Amino acid sequence: MTQTTEETEARVVRLDPAALTEAKTILFHAYKNEPTFKYLFEYGRPGYEQRVRATIRELVSLHFETDQDVIGLALDNHLIAVALIGSPDVRLNLARQFTWRARMMMTAGMDCTWRYIDYHKQIHACLTDDLHHELPLFGVDDKYRNMGYGRKLMQAIENICMENPRSVGIALDTGNSRYLDFYSELGYSLVGEIRFGEITESVLFKPVAAARSQANG
Repeated sequence: MTQTTEETEARVVRLDPAALTEAKTILFHAYKNEPTFKYLFEYGRPGYEQRVRATIRELVSLHFETDQDVIGLALDNHLIAVALIGSPDVRLNLARQFTWRARMMMTAGMDCTWRYIDYHKQIHACLTDDLHHELPLFGVDDKYRNMGYGRKLMQAIENICMENPRSVGIALDTGNSRYLDFYSELGYSLVGEIRFGEITESVLFKPVAAARSQANG
């Protein structure tokens, strides 16, 4: 873990593979009760938590392997929030990530792996082909939620994305409607919806120009 800012409170940090255990623990607790993950990884079938843990571990590992940004917030040298940032220069087609796919099938199972790949494809189908950043995973430690750290981490994400002049914006998605107001307040707009069983997955986008305007305002 390497420090990227110096602050008296939570610091923005850029993570390396040594932080894998801390990162996956925070993300597991952030996603295990999310409607989308419950659908994708078959909540009602034994082994659900193991499948979620495996998926998060492999996604974080894939980001490190492809040299994409994994950042977080640290408070007193303790990691309290994590985000994976998908680079516009490394557009991952998960179906073609053979090593990742093989590891997923061995741990999360074949059906859940293909369900996740299909979900990934449908999210991309809602977005334009323009170069943009993506936010596949984002989570704050349960003990530090509702304290402004989510907003602080989102600002750090946008700062990194604005450094790339080729990116036109940031895309993310959620199947939890209670997060929509939060993202709307940050300037994200709905660009598509996908149905997964009884879940409506909202695909959101924020142009880099809007992020720069907020940062300068």
